[in-house]
Amino acid sequence: MKSKIFLYLFIFAAMIALYQFVSANNMIKDKDKTIESLQTNVANLKDSLQASQLKALDLQYFSLENNDDALAYYDHLNLKDPSLYVSDKLLETNEKKGDNPLIPYEGMESDFKINKIKLLNHKWIVADFSDGKYWGELLLHYELKDDLGVDFTVIDHLLYTRSN
Repeated sequence: MKSKIFLYLFIFAAMIALYQFVSANNMIKDKDKTIESLQTNVANLKDSLQASQLKALDLQYFSLENNDDALAYYDHLNLKDPSLYVSDKLLETNEKKGDNPLIPYEGMESDFKINKIKLLNHKWIVADFSDGKYWGELLLHYELKDDLGVDFTVIDHLLYTRSN
């Protein structure tokens, strides 16, 4: 009787050990799959981040802030941020009653005002304007003078037509 109890205990202990071995082995395989998946995700994220950084650099190519040659024109003026200064001066033209004087169209829904500004270099600006429903773009030439006055000249313009 004693030997049968030991035999049953031995078989029971062997089954528990086998269960633990199989269970641990399955857990290790699952963890390995998870690690491989995470490594693949990290590699994809690195590629995506690198692509985003390259795209951002490409978008900044035509920008006064990143153009040292164009910024050199303003060294003598001691402006901390010439781009912000010129943008503010352009937005000041919106403060007049009625349409912005630089926009050669009359507002249809309300007054045309400049919304978005992109300084390309030390001479040119691309600006977006809208009256709330209709919109267009301007290509402007500007000159920042020594007395910090800014002259704007419209080079070209367009108004998008709505197609319904």
